[in-house]
Amino acid sequence: MQKTIKTTLRPEEAFTPELFEAIILKRANITNPKSAKVRPLKRSIDARSRNVKVNIEAQVFINEELPPAISYKRDYPVVTNAEPVIIVGFGPAGMFSALRLIELGYKPIVIERGSDVQKRRRDLAAINKEHVVNPESNYCFGEGGAGTFSDGKLYTRSKKRGDILRTLEILVAHGASEDILVDAHPHIGTNKLPKVVQEIRQSITNAGGEIHFDTKVADFLIKEKRMTGVVLADGSKVEGLGVILATGHSARDIFHLLQKNEVLIEAKPFALGVRIEHPQSLIDKIQYHCDTDRGEFLPASSYALVHQTYHEGKQRGVFSFCMCPGGFIVPAATAPGEVVVNGMSPSRRDSAFANSGIVSAVELEDLTAYSKFGALAGMEFQREIEQRACQIAGGTQAAPAQRMTDFVNGRVSPSLNDTSYQPGLMSVDMREVLPESIHLRLRDAFKGYAKKMKGYYTNEAQIVGVESRTSSPVRIPRDKNSLEHVEIKGLFPCGEGAGFAGGIVSAAMDGEKCAESLIAGLKRK
Repeated sequence: MQKTIKTTLRPEEAFTPELFEAIILKRANITNPKSAKVRPLKRSIDARSRNVKVNIEAQVFINEELPPAISYKRDYPVVTNAEPVIIVGFGPAGMFSALRLIELGYKPIVIERGSDVQKRRRDLAAINKEHVVNPESNYCFGEGGAGTFSDGKLYTRSKKRGDILRTLEILVAHGASEDILVDAHPHIGTNKLPKVVQEIRQSITNAGGEIHFDTKVADFLIKEKRMTGVVLADGSKVEGLGVILATGHSARDIFHLLQKNEVLIEAKPFALGVRIEHPQSLIDKIQYHCDTDRGEFLPASSYALVHQTYHEGKQRGVFSFCMCPGGFIVPAATAPGEVVVNGMSPSRRDSAFANSGIVSAVELEDLTAYSKFGALAGMEFQREIEQRACQIAGGTQAAPAQRMTDFVNGRVSPSLNDTSYQPGLMSVDMREVLPESIHLRLRDAFKGYAKKMKGYYTNEAQIVGVESRTSSPVRIPRDKNSLEHVEIKGLFPCGEGAGFAGGIVSAAMDGEKCAESLIAGLKRK
């Protein structure tokens, strides 16, 4: 027998396992606790009032064994000698397309320009400590893609793309905490993601799939409007039934390569701005209405902000992006001579800092000055700002920064706050880094945020530049039904880099869909 209980608990009740179970059993009117077991189904924090609550939905199993938390099993067929499909990129889209191909009985051959997780850690240390950017292996390129060394946020609104629960179960089957099945805004954590990624790699290779790290695509094999494979940097060729292109939003050389081969690509809107860093304790006080610290039971608090701005007759939204409570700002450049920042959090979210991207929408009409670059207009706009940020901050991976109210009032900060950004900060006038339109929109938005979160607008916070890799500035168009490129057969543009996803879960689901569509198309022939 089973019962579903929906209730509201105090944080200490919701996050203390023994107390949680006892309360749920009591509210289910279970008189003999030994006869029943409890499993949480949904959990969300409600901080709208001064007394923070946790909304809970739980399943009670009475006189029954507790069933497995997930139904997904790592039980894959051996595809060593099966027909091959090429996957370029081993981020979430590439990983999940590879797993799905194996389930369907096909052999994935993955080409990844970056290194495996262990070697990649050394490349990240070089960026942080020595200011050396390896253009092939960094925070964006390498095993697991940009998601490996990120917060591992798994919240998505892309419910029409596929089965979100399936995606989460695959991650749990490969080592992620079962909490991601329960929490309203699940995350894995940058300290745990590498292990999950390695387990997915193990599943693929154990089944006979191939993954080639430190291997770069130099060209595509295209004949009579059909892509059959790729040419590698060493001149060798890899061919298959089709190519799933899952290279992420920062593989600029791939966009150039597509353009050189006259493969249709398009400029698309994106967003650009800065990353703002507050003391986490300040955000907790605002969000949890507490006078001191949040206590031991509540997680580091987050926020989501948006403000509509008007400049030169254009309305543009300025919004928070990839908010990382208890997290760190990291250097996300993919080439020497540029400065790019991003955010990440460990699973415990226990850093003293909260950071978030604060970015403004960039529409195609904002890029007329870059029209000579055609479909790469947004990419060149990004690159110019990233290089300027590097030059102004001293030519290393030190990032340009300014305290928040100083930025709004046009004052160079005489000193900066402590920061989580390891390469260090340089106090500058951010008007020299950002385009005027972006600067004015951010300034207006910060004033607007002051009215929405009392205490948010303060010189205890500082902005760090630039947050420019929010999404791909290029779309690789595809048929909405077959997911195949609109002109080149055998090419399946996939994930964030193709402009069809925005985060780990949506990219993973898109990878699965591309794999399924590729195989379905083959079977129709």
